[in-house]
Amino acid sequence: MSWNPALVPGCPDEIGVDAIETLIVPRARDIGGFEVRRALPAPKRQMVGPFIFFDQAGPAEFLTGQGVDVRPHPHIGLGTVTYLYRGDFHHRDSLGTDQIIRPGALNWMVAGRGVTHSERTSSTARQGPHSLFGIQTWVALPETVEDMAPMFEHHAREALPEIEADGVSLRLIMGNAYGERAPVSVFTEMFYADVVLQPGARLPLPDDHEDRGIYVTEGSITIAGEDFDAGRMMVFRPGDAITVGAGPQGARLMLLGGATLGGPRFIWWNFVASSKERIEAAKEEWRSARWGSGLFDLPAGDRDEFIPLPE
Repeated sequence: MSWNPALVPGCPDEIGVDAIETLIVPRARDIGGFEVRRALPAPKRQMVGPFIFFDQAGPAEFLTGQGVDVRPHPHIGLGTVTYLYRGDFHHRDSLGTDQIIRPGALNWMVAGRGVTHSERTSSTARQGPHSLFGIQTWVALPETVEDMAPMFEHHAREALPEIEADGVSLRLIMGNAYGERAPVSVFTEMFYADVVLQPGARLPLPDDHEDRGIYVTEGSITIAGEDFDAGRMMVFRPGDAITVGAGPQGARLMLLGGATLGGPRFIWWNFVASSKERIEAAKEEWRSARWGSGLFDLPAGDRDEFIPLPE
């Protein structure tokens, strides 16, 4: 853990609120008895840097024996990023991965040409009442690696860089920012960080990335004299010097962004691609259910059910 002078704000309030290019209010979605709030893709903004999907899961409370059960399902053309504040997920995938993720750690699964995974509350957590609160995002892959072999990385909480400044605690989850770089394999310039601000604390955004956004998960922040409560995503104009201030209760934020991709992406269900043809091919592969002999297989240890292709 290190103190970083790049976190000390300069003169932040010279910008106007019009520096916010897009303000996104997430939509609530039910994924089988459990509600998520989806900020990306949005009607006016498909991506922030390479981030094409952004879901807030929870906060939610579960009774003994209950939990989340996301059955095996496929992905292509993206990487899934799972990061939790509370609770856990048991991740299994068709690569043979069997991994529990807990708060502050990172699960990074790159689908490439095709992968299948499931995410469920662990059996240990189900032994008593428990809670879940976290963020899952998808990162769209550049065209040059869309068809790469799938891969998975898990990085424990202590492996991710942490920075402390006056009233600011920041964990860099992916990419590079504030002079630090996370030990995660990425394919474009990007940044993704979990930030806790004490009441009144101030934080400048990185100024060396093209696209930059903030999602407020708890508390509130002030930008150019305007207040923004939890459950809001702001995307900023490139190049503007932006500093945010925490409200009277403090704030927790996710910072995200990076270089824009070469063009927009097609997105259908769990598939992301630079062409409709890739999407159609993946749909047919999943529909055919040729586990282990086609593009997709089911995760070892979780082969009794799967989510069928939407019709």
